[in-house]
Amino acid sequence: MTQKAHILLVDDDPAENLILRGLIKKVSTIAIELHYCQTIESALEFLRSGKPVSMVLMDNRLQPQRDFRETVPALRHQGFIGPIGVISGSLVEPYFQNLEEYGADFRIDKSEIDPTAIEFILREYLAPH
Repeated sequence: MTQKAHILLVDDDPAENLILRGLIKKVSTIAIELHYCQTIESALEFLRSGKPVSMVLMDNRLQPQRDFRETVPALRHQGFIGPIGVISGSLVEPYFQNLEEYGADFRIDKSEIDPTAIEFILREYLAPH
């Protein structure tokens, strides 16, 4: 039986949604349903709706919040306990070294996201422990 995963992508750039959708279609071992929100407010509303979310992929920088140090804690305060990954075009900022302090589980550079990386992340973070 194929494992099912519900990923919530939160990114203010709709192009990132299209890119990730295309990459997800190439993952054959896990059935992935991608949900997309452009703002942290709509993501919080989506979580409140009770729809299933296995994992959140959060863009590092969303407007009007500055970065994941504000958005990820908002998801945690909403009660989301699943894995949260931070996506960024550059991971060189020193604050990425402390991402667990803000409730994030992992970080990934946008250039590293491909079907193999998506499958690895899902197996790593959604596997039964």
